[in-house]
Amino acid sequence: MDHDPPPSAGEPPTTPSDTIAFQRAVIDWFDRDGKDYPWRRTNDPYAILVSELMLQQTRIAVVLERRYYQRWMERFPTPEALASAREEDVLKAWEGLGYYNRARNLQRAARDIVLHRGGTFPDTLEGLQSLPGVGRYTAGAVASFAYGQSAPIVDGNVIRLFSRIFADWEPVDSAPMKRAMWERAERLTPETAVRSYNSGIMEIGQRICTRGTPACLICPVSAWCRARSLGNPEEFPIKKSTSRVVPLDEHVLLHTRDDRVFLCPEAGSRRNGLWRLPEIPPEDAAGLPIRLKLVYGITRFRVTLHVYAPKGDSPPPSGSAGRWFDRSDSASLPPLGAPYRRALEDLALL
Repeated sequence: MDHDPPPSAGEPPTTPSDTIAFQRAVIDWFDRDGKDYPWRRTNDPYAILVSELMLQQTRIAVVLERRYYQRWMERFPTPEALASAREEDVLKAWEGLGYYNRARNLQRAARDIVLHRGGTFPDTLEGLQSLPGVGRYTAGAVASFAYGQSAPIVDGNVIRLFSRIFADWEPVDSAPMKRAMWERAERLTPETAVRSYNSGIMEIGQRICTRGTPACLICPVSAWCRARSLGNPEEFPIKKSTSRVVPLDEHVLLHTRDDRVFLCPEAGSRRNGLWRLPEIPPEDAAGLPIRLKLVYGITRFRVTLHVYAPKGDSPPPSGSAGRWFDRSDSASLPPLGAPYRRALEDLALL
């Protein structure tokens, strides 16, 4: 029986024989050791799109342990169910995942499919990328996982793996390296068994070629890794200097009455449809008793949230368009921004 020739030690796959051997190593590893996630048990493009958008900014462990994906699919099992839902219900189902535009884009995509495509999910890269919120990576993921098409994918895990295999001294977030990553992915993606290959190439980056010190001894593609042969895989990937973190302070009031809490609608398009604790100017917070401080990050800001109790029996801020909600039943609350839900939980009010 013929065997593929072994790769040159520590050299990336560039020749046709090395490329085939690399692909087979990824596929064989995944078929043997790949994780069994619920979205890997289906070919439904809608279910796969849901999983991909959920996982864009959220760790797999969070999505699984808190059953976000399972509960979403029970609540909105089809594009038709999602398209006809109220936005408030959609945001409530997404509550806790953050980056709520992902949920809005899912609903926009569902409505596009139902209203303009006769309920038929697009099955080409071009058609998938025409859906709201679907970029090159997500289109490739749906095309390969749902339809078995030879579509390349590049996510953070693939970038880290490729940067070590090729020992890239150029910052991976530079324009030339972004192009190079996609060119590599296109060249290395096989014509068959794409579902296993794309799942495997991401999962190797996630589980083995991790940040910090990678597990090179058990990596199925270490034979092609130039960074490992150089002895410095932990130095990759290289990134451009990050933006300075800007500290911010946020001051809010916590009005409670019996089992009720006073909440206000968020302003601005990014948080539209969410609710929050009412904000007050810093000067109005002087002298108020503080109930809680917590820190959260958003883009390049590090926000310290100060939660105050009002003085005496003072009413909520006038003109705030807020309402009282029953806090004893979490399901009856409107969709809350993550910092304010966390504040209520930390104060044992939910």
